[in-house]
Amino acid sequence: MEHSTIIGGFGGQGILFAGQVLAQAALIEGRAVSWMPSYGPEMRGGTASCTIVIADHPIGSPIADVADSVVALNPPSMARYEPLLAPGGLLVVNASLIEAEPGRGDVEVLTLPCTELARAAGDGRLVGVVALGGLLARRPIVRPESMRQALAELVGSHHPELLDADLAAFTRGYERAGFAAVAAAVQL
Repeated sequence: MEHSTIIGGFGGQGILFAGQVLAQAALIEGRAVSWMPSYGPEMRGGTASCTIVIADHPIGSPIADVADSVVALNPPSMARYEPLLAPGGLLVVNASLIEAEPGRGDVEVLTLPCTELARAAGDGRLVGVVALGGLLARRPIVRPESMRQALAELVGSHHPELLDADLAAFTRGYERAGFAAVAAAVQL
């Protein structure tokens, strides 16, 4: 099994942190991982992205020409990374900032109000963590328990006062995506 994910958005939305958490969760499960960040010269407010490759075997390249999942948290990231998504892949869209409809009919689309859910969880910077919850509700790349453990390791050890908000953000995204899946199935 190998799964590549691209997360893109504005600096300040927790893009790189979300990638680190996903990578740490995979390491907790004993999987091979690569995490490659990319960001513009402006840290907060500029464009940022990261590519995470998780596999059950050694990873040949940290670069994904085609992604199995894309998390687009702002309009420029949707425009840039949607074309890289494999047919049948998952596109997670931050409906709080992206009004445009995806241009492809051969992928699964999950729209979540990530910004609002992050604020409701207690920290508007946790947009990326909310999106990870949605991603994992639809694609079980790693177990939710591993994500919670990764958050505890990465946040709890340095900023224990922030851990509850991070866990709440992940849970809100996970639950909202699960409810959306049930609603879609009922409409079929």
